Amino acid sequence: MWFGVVYGVVLGVGFGVVLGVGFGVGFIFAFFRLDNWLIGLLAGPQGRLFPRITLLPLPGLTSTLQQWLQQDWETAIDNLNQYLQYSRQFIPVVTAVNRVLPQFPEAEIIYRVSRLAENPSDWELLKYASAKPFYLPRSKIRLDTPARAAAAGFWYLHQRDTEKAEKAFAKVRSLAYGEEMYSLAQTLHRFSRAATPDSIGFLKVAPIAAEPSLRPQTWQAISSFNRVIAEMALVQRSYSQQTRSLALNRIIGKLRDISDQKAANLPQAEKELILSMAEKWAKISTSIAGTVGTVTITQRIPNPYIIGDPVIGKRFVGRGDILGELQSMWSGDNLSSVVLYGHRRMGKTSILRNLEAYLPPAISVIYINLQRVATVTSLAEVLLNMAEEIAQTLAIDAPEEEKISQHPEMYFNRYLDRLISQILPEKAKTGLIIALDEFEIIEDLIEANTLPRNFLGYLRSLVQSSPRLAFVFAGLHTLEEMTADYFHPFFGSVYPIPVSFLSPESTRVILANPVGEDEDFPLDYTPEALDKIYQLTHGQPYLVQLIGFHLVRFYNKQVFELQRPQDIRFQVEDVEKAIDAEFFQRGNYYFTGVWKQAKQDAAGQGEILIVLSSHVQGLTRADLLSSTGLTATTLDLALKTLENHHVIECQDSRYQIAVELFRRWLSAKMA
Repeated sequence: MWFGVVYGVVLGVGFGVVLGVGFGVGFIFAFFRLDNWLIGLLAGPQGRLFPRITLLPLPGLTSTLQQWLQQDWETAIDNLNQYLQYSRQFIPVVTAVNRVLPQFPEAEIIYRVSRLAENPSDWELLKYASAKPFYLPRSKIRLDTPARAAAAGFWYLHQRDTEKAEKAFAKVRSLAYGEEMYSLAQTLHRFSRAATPDSIGFLKVAPIAAEPSLRPQTWQAISSFNRVIAEMALVQRSYSQQTRSLALNRIIGKLRDISDQKAANLPQAEKELILSMAEKWAKISTSIAGTVGTVTITQRIPNPYIIGDPVIGKRFVGRGDILGELQSMWSGDNLSSVVLYGHRRMGKTSILRNLEAYLPPAISVIYINLQRVATVTSLAEVLLNMAEEIAQTLAIDAPEEEKISQHPEMYFNRYLDRLISQILPEKAKTGLIIALDEFEIIEDLIEANTLPRNFLGYLRSLVQSSPRLAFVFAGLHTLEEMTADYFHPFFGSVYPIPVSFLSPESTRVILANPVGEDEDFPLDYTPEALDKIYQLTHGQPYLVQLIGFHLVRFYNKQVFELQRPQDIRFQVEDVEKAIDAEFFQRGNYYFTGVWKQAKQDAAGQGEILIVLSSHVQGLTRADLLSSTGLTATTLDLALKTLENHHVIECQDSRYQIAVELFRRWLSAKMA
């Protein structure tokens, strides 16, 4: 009996072992396909041609893939993707990539990884290119080398983990394209967190990477998101029902454009992230559509665009950088004097006329247009006019004309002393800013001997007499360009601030909401029309207002005079129609002002502009040297002056006229 028991046990154990071994071997053959691997081994180099269904690395495949990657990265990536798609040879592929990628110069790492992430058959390749060997348990992504950090960055973008992508690209910011990819990941991280209309509207727009960039299509999408942010801010902060409605329509259209048109060109790594973000923002936008409403136009639209006078009050937008700089300069106890310089119609007067609204209430601003003294005959008349403007603004008694005529400087000094020491404290004022517009009139009066040549020195002595008094000069030139001896005393005591073109964002705000946020403007612009206006004007404030003015006239004429249907959204073709002969005639003051100033200053400017007027894409310095006939010294000085005055700009070593409308005007004038 005991023999039977022992026999049964032995037989059971033996059968179990045989069965277990057999099952194990069968599993190994079925899972790892050892038969396929053995065929590849026996076939030698031709083994790679057999059906590749084994997980085990085929002999020699890793070294072959390495050679391919070292010889031709782009072609090798295509071959690697074929292996990943039609075989299970993941191990040799990722091993080859991990061995070869660190061998390249660091300056090439991000670009090469971006090509690897272009359209991989298996995104795990990017993951394990940045991790410990994948066959180890709990493989963890590492950022300890440039190659691993770059691969991790693209992997995390694909996983929509923007926070980790930002951290990964932070490790390679110093490499070529590193700063771009870090900024891109950082921007997508900020944008992806916005989940309400308020959070979208309060987002800070992202700076766009300069060309040439690694991800131009992604930056185009980010630029579209920037516009959505600006429009959502308008929806959230405007009191105008029509403005909010039109802005919301633009938002939905722009997000649809991202999903429909830009989707096909987006890089694979960030494509799903961007599309999901566009979808989320679109849902947020449509959720508030019912609260916005629409407005019907039944009568002629009053033209809100200002083309002659300074823009004052709520319609004044787009100079936050300059006003912020002035605020910081005048926030302390010592007031600094400044000079605002730029072409005519650039908005200098508008800045001066709006200054007081942006300064502490304890500081008074006295605006004086020096055109009023252009015909005076003496220093006494100039100082009397200045004193009368001060008196009128502060509602105090004006000085006696007879006394100031006898001793102009002495009496004006006493007048200011009394003003600063007695009158300002009585009015709870701590500082006085005297803004002198059309500053070049001072030059004319000095040259005509109406003012003494030490007049600027006299003004400087006034500034130095009290820290609570400062001047703001606004004119066409920088002080450095005023080379006459009588300007030298001011060189070290006046801070220059250029007044140049508006930004694209400010240009859009002016056009889309010219009446201010608390009123309705029923017309609208397509994004393409806004882009076209900026391309034509470069943000020149007067020309921006002039185009808007002509478009409103065009709408009123079409609808209410000719009884023709007209879309309330201006298109690119509407903008082109507005640029007619009447437009150039009305804008002639600006165009001739730029042209005359160029002909009066450094020699050669006129010749350069004439040549450039027939070349939309601009010319190189060598082209200009041969086309103008100027000497190298004259050419370089003229180019520098034109650039300083923002008449031309240089991009990719080509000089071109900055404002396209001025180029067209000059081209027609020279024809």
